[in-house]
Amino acid sequence: MSVKPAAPSASFSGPFALGTLSAPDQVSFPGLVVPEGRVLDLRTAFRDPALTTRRLFERWDEVLPRLGALAANDTDAPTGTADAWQPLEGLRVHAPVEPRQVFQSGANYRQHVIDLEVAHRAPDDPRTPEAARAEIAEVMDRRAAEDLPYVFIGLPSAITGPYDDVVLPSWAEQPDWELELAVVVGRPAYRVSVSEALAHVAGYTIANDLTDRATVFRRDMKAIGTDWLRSKNAPGFTPLGPWIVPAASIADPGDLRVTLKLNGETMQDESTKDMLFGIARLVSYASQTSRLLPGDLVLTGSPAGNGMHWGRLLRDGDVMDGSITGLGAQRTRCITQEAS
Repeated sequence: MSVKPAAPSASFSGPFALGTLSAPDQVSFPGLVVPEGRVLDLRTAFRDPALTTRRLFERWDEVLPRLGALAANDTDAPTGTADAWQPLEGLRVHAPVEPRQVFQSGANYRQHVIDLEVAHRAPDDPRTPEAARAEIAEVMDRRAAEDLPYVFIGLPSAITGPYDDVVLPSWAEQPDWELELAVVVGRPAYRVSVSEALAHVAGYTIANDLTDRATVFRRDMKAIGTDWLRSKNAPGFTPLGPWIVPAASIADPGDLRVTLKLNGETMQDESTKDMLFGIARLVSYASQTSRLLPGDLVLTGSPAGNGMHWGRLLRDGDVMDGSITGLGAQRTRCITQEAS
C-alpha cells in the first residue's frame, strides 16, 4: 500500500516557495508554489521552455523580485499567467533542484556527536558512559572554538524526491536516518568570509542524508578513516525537499525544529541551535577550498536521535516523516533491494 499523500502539502513560511513538479506522464517543470495550494509553471511565466529550478538560482538576484510579484499576482507580473496556475493536488513532487555539487557536514550537532561516540565505544573502553560523554563534550567545545567544521562531498545521484520510496541496498547492514537542514546556494561563493556567506544563500530545504553505519569506516584500512562514498551515496539515499523556501522567509535558520518520525514515533526532535557551526561558518569554510555554484547544496549535519542511538535501524516497510520549521514535510517509505 502506498504511503504517499494524496496531495502534497503547501505548508511553509512566507508567500511562496520553489519546487520541481510534474503532471502524470509529463516532463517535470520548475514551479512557484503558494500556500493556497496552487502552483505556477515558471516555464510559462518566464517564457522559457528549457527553464529549470537550478537556472533560476543562476539568475537569483534578478529572478527573486519577479517571483514575489508572481506570487502576489502583482501588476508587474507577466501577462498571460493568471490562468496558468493549477492545483498542487495530483502533481508529483520531485527533488526541488538538481545541484552540481553537494557539500555535507559531519559531526555538527553537539549532542548527536556525543551520542554516536558513546554508541561506538570499543568493548574494552574503560570509561563509564558518563565519563565518555564528558570527555567528548570537551572535544566538541574545542572544535567549535578552533573553527574547524568537518565538510565532505556527496553525489547528486544520491538525491531523490521527498515522497519517493527509499531503496535500502542488500549490502547495507545498518541503514540509518539523518534529517537535516539543507542550504541552497544562490550566488557563486569562493573564499567568502563568514560575514559575507549568508549573502550567497538563496534558500533552505529538507534533506534526509541516509548513512549505512556499517560501512562508514573501512574495515580493511582503519587508518584511512571514513568511507563516505560507500556509506552515503547509494541511489536515493538523500530524499530532498519538498520545497525551497527563500532565505528571506526564514527569520532565524539558527533556531528551527528538526523532527523525524519513524512509523509515527518521534526519533529526532532538536533545534538547529545545537549546531556547533552555523550556516555562515559552514558556507564560508566550504568556499575556502571549493567554488560553490548556484543550486549547490550545503547540508548542515543531523541532530541527535539517529538509529544508532536508539538501537533501531531502518528496515523494509519503515516510513519516515521528516519536517523542519517553515520548510514543509517529506514522507518516504523504505523498501529492501533483493540481493542479486
